[in-house]
Parts: sequence; structure tokens; C-alpha cells
Amino acid sequence: MSKKTKNYFVKSFLAIVIAIGVFFGLKQVMPKNIFSDTKSGSDGIVVDSLALAAMNDSTGAQEENLPDSLMEDSLQNRIKLHVSDNSEGLGYLSSFYEKLYKLESTGKGKVRIAYFGDSMTDGDFIVQDIRNSYQSAYGGKGVGFVGITSLSASARGTVSHQYSKDWLTQSCLTVKNPKRSFGIDGQVFFAARGGSSWVKFTAGNQENISMLYNPTLFYGSSGNDKASITVSSGKKDSASVYMLPAGELLNTVSLGNTAKSLKISVQNGDSIPFYGVNFDDGVGVHVDNFSIRGNSGLPLSLYNKNLMNALDNVLQYDLIVLQYGTNVLGYNTLDYTWYENKMIAVVNHLRECFPKADILIVSVGDRAKKVETEMQTDKAVAPLIKAQRKYAAEAYAGFINLQALMGGDGAIVNWVNDGFANKDYTHVNAKGARKLSSLIYDELDKGYTEYKKTK
Repeated sequence: MSKKTKNYFVKSFLAIVIAIGVFFGLKQVMPKNIFSDTKSGSDGIVVDSLALAAMNDSTGAQEENLPDSLMEDSLQNRIKLHVSDNSEGLGYLSSFYEKLYKLESTGKGKVRIAYFGDSMTDGDFIVQDIRNSYQSAYGGKGVGFVGITSLSASARGTVSHQYSKDWLTQSCLTVKNPKRSFGIDGQVFFAARGGSSWVKFTAGNQENISMLYNPTLFYGSSGNDKASITVSSGKKDSASVYMLPAGELLNTVSLGNTAKSLKISVQNGDSIPFYGVNFDDGVGVHVDNFSIRGNSGLPLSLYNKNLMNALDNVLQYDLIVLQYGTNVLGYNTLDYTWYENKMIAVVNHLRECFPKADILIVSVGDRAKKVETEMQTDKAVAPLIKAQRKYAAEAYAGFINLQALMGGDGAIVNWVNDGFANKDYTHVNAKGARKLSSLIYDELDKGYTEYKKTK
């Protein structure tokens, strides 16, 4: 080996030794969490375009003012109810509690809840058990409103949901300007032109939802006067044909008697916007699950007020629950003022869409990520919950701190270790969903107990 080659290897070796020394020297002063909390991505969780736009809006979003009449109603309904340190402003749910009180006292009437959420309530997780708790306590049967198609259809145990692949589905998460207004689940569906679109529902075997009660199809307006559907319940010679007059902004058609299974086939249905099918027995409590994976809550601002008013005239909602936050954690900042302002506008918009309903905000739950070798609560959780608490108060809505109910900082680590949550340290499993539903329901029930003391 030449002298020149030897010198080259010696210099290379010394460079490597020096580099290793510098690394270990710097390691002593480096932060424990090597990766910044202000990252631009979020572990594979999808964020809708409205959230991305709001985060990049340097001017800051201003909240939409609540109409004076609705503001007065909200203030008049304010009752001071202290339930626990895990919730605030449950006195703003007094209209909902009053409807529940009348139902409990007389055994007559009905109460309806719309539960909006993201992947935390996907597949009817959490919501199905809240539904069962209310129906077991106050009566009511049926799974509620179900869309025509759903990304979580195969994961849902409360109703078997199948459909043909030729439906055109437009979601508020991916389309800002749909062909027709979104329905209450944030989607609108169109049958294939000249196709054979169909959807089939089969009731599960769970308590209170073992049948498809009083099935009713919801669809929108169209100049198409030739559309019809064929409805079969699985029994021999049970098929019935219904024409679909579509002259109103919102149209409904009763699909016959309560059944275990129901298949709807569409003929000449192109251009008609379909919204979904409702299943309930008309008494007691009914809870609809409107979850879309990746949703921040901001797309609810895209809902058409007139259509929602028409839907509300039929379904008559008493409580709107918003459980969001998973998809806005940790993006570029720990300052969630932009989200707070945008969500005030969303809540005020929902009040105009559903003017008789009270509104409840359920915060993001605990979430952890790895810091060196240890899983710790994401630093973004606390400021996001603070923003959620603030916009709930400013919009006259009730608030439940889900992370606190779970056990506070580090709770999700314990939930994973105890078999209640997945190892993404974000989402609960079926066992954990039942536990969360019990915690949320119990907090609401404590508020109801305190409300009854004022009677």
C-alpha cells in the first residue's frame, strides 16, 4: 500500500472518530424530543382542506355572529349547573334536559340527538353505547339515520350496510362545491345513470336496534319525474315499487313496515340527490351517528341552512354533539386560536340549521407520542382543549373534557397497557369505546340529575 493511500485511510478514520465524538457531545445538550412538536404532518391522520386553509390564514378567522333571536334563546336557557371538574356549561343544555324530563315524566314524546365526529366515532363506536344507554333508560328503538354509502360500513356492528359500487358519493371532506347540497351526514349520493344502484340494510342483534323500524327514505329536489325504487324486505313476493316525486327541497317516502332487512333498488334515479334512510319507532330517544374519518369539524360550515331546516322539521333535533380534534393536533403551532374562531362560526351556523337544539362540545381525548423511549401525552393536547373550552363558552355550548374523563395526562398510555386503546396511542378499541361512552353518558346524566333539582 502506498504512503499516499495510508495517509488517506488515516485521515478518514480520524474524521469518523471526531464525528462520533461530536455527536455524543451534542447529545448531552439536545432536547429529549428530537422532533419538533410543530411538525407539518400528523402520523398518517388526514386533515381536511378547510383546516389546512385556516391554519395557513395569517389574518386569522373571525367568528360569525349568532343571530340576536338565537343568542337571546341561548342566554335565556342558561342555568348554572355544576356537575364536576370534567365539564362546564351543561346549563346550556337545559332545553334538551327539559325534553328528557317530559319524556321521563309522561312516557310520551321523543328526544333526538345528532352526534357528529371523526374517526373516534367511526363504525358507530362510542355513539352506539350512548344510544343504548338512553334507549334503555327512556325508551326508543332504532339505529337512527344512516347514509346511502359509508367508508365505515364494513366496520359497523349496529346495522349491516351494503351497497352497489356505482353510487356517486360526494363528501364535505373532499368536495367544497357539490352537485347538490350535502345531507346531514355531510354527504350527498347520486344513483348511476342507466345503472342499477342499490343499498341494503340489515338490523343487528343488539338491544333496542334488532329491527329496522319505520324505514323512511330522504332525498332532494329534481326535475326528474320518472324515478322509482323497488323495496324488498327479504321475504318472498314482498317487493314494492314506489315512485319518487321530487318537487320539494326535501322529500321523504315511507318504505313500508318494520322489517329485519331492507333492500332499495333505484330505477331512473339520476339527477336526484339521495341523503339516507331513517329507522326509528317514533318514541323515546334516538341518536344518529354522523362520523367522517379525518374531519376537523370545519366542513360543517358548508351545510346548507335551508336544507338543514327542512331536515330538522322532520327529525326534530334536541341536542347536537360535536366530538372533534384528533385531526388538528400538532400541526405547525401550539396556538389554536384559528381553530377556536372557526369553530365558533361553525357552532353559530349549526344553531341556524337546527334552531331548537342545544349544543355540546366533547373535547379531544388523550393522545401520546414517543419522546426518546417513553410515550408521553402530546404537548398539543392541552392548548387544543383550551381552545375547545373557549369556543364552547363563547358560543353558549356545553363542554365535556374527554381527556380529563380518561384520566388526564398519560391516560392513553394506561389505556393501551390495560387493553382499552390501540397502539397508535390515539384511538380506542371496542372495549375502550364502551368505557368512553359510559364516561360521557354519566357526565350528561349528572347534568340531568342536577337539572331535575331545579324543577
